[in-house]
Amino acid sequence: MLEVCVDSLESAIAAECGGADRLELCANLVIGGTTPSVAFYQQVRQAVQIPIHILIRPRFGDFLYSLAEIDRMQAEIQKLAEAGAKTFVIGALTAAGELDEPALKKLMAAAPKARFALHRAFDMTENLEKALYQAIDLGFSCILTSGGAASARQGAARLRHLQELASGRIEIMAGAGITADNLAAVMAESKVSIYHLSGKKTRASAMRYRNLDVFMGLPGMSEYENYVTDAEEISKAVKILKA
Repeated sequence: MLEVCVDSLESAIAAECGGADRLELCANLVIGGTTPSVAFYQQVRQAVQIPIHILIRPRFGDFLYSLAEIDRMQAEIQKLAEAGAKTFVIGALTAAGELDEPALKKLMAAAPKARFALHRAFDMTENLEKALYQAIDLGFSCILTSGGAASARQGAARLRHLQELASGRIEIMAGAGITADNLAAVMAESKVSIYHLSGKKTRASAMRYRNLDVFMGLPGMSEYENYVTDAEEISKAVKILKA
């Protein structure tokens, strides 16, 4: 199975055209993704037929959230569930690097009929094995993980270990740095069956006038480049998965 993370309508359509099995919908993918708006979710839902998982993340940075941030995420889940969303991707940690069970239970209670996946906050926990068992007990359906490494390629052996520990009680989805070029190698070593990637390509802005002295976003990143999902890259990955 292939999940593609997207932050635009164009990317969502391209992912489906390339053969993706489902989407992870977010905003601001360039900073790891944040919560998409209800309007954006509805727009994508009308345009594609494949399932959509919704990332719930209020900001860039760590996963130690304030009470205000947890309340905000809870409200966002409620609104998105009312709009038809059925699966949410969440995560929250304590300062000690453990899953924040009270916070996660509160978020999950915001949509009792929904399914929940644990995002890569899992990779930032102090003990992956302990976090795996916690996630199972909390009722998560899936964990997105690189095996605690910088990339799924580097963490492939750990991914295999986590898959064995899970024993079918929770899905292990490999993600981080996966491309059509390295997918086969990750598959061979990890033995995981679900993969997460963006399949993005860079596209130059159509702006003719450019003020190169002003930056509105991240330092060092061009204001005149956009990232979009490449349907051909997705198609290549799908062929590898089905080989």
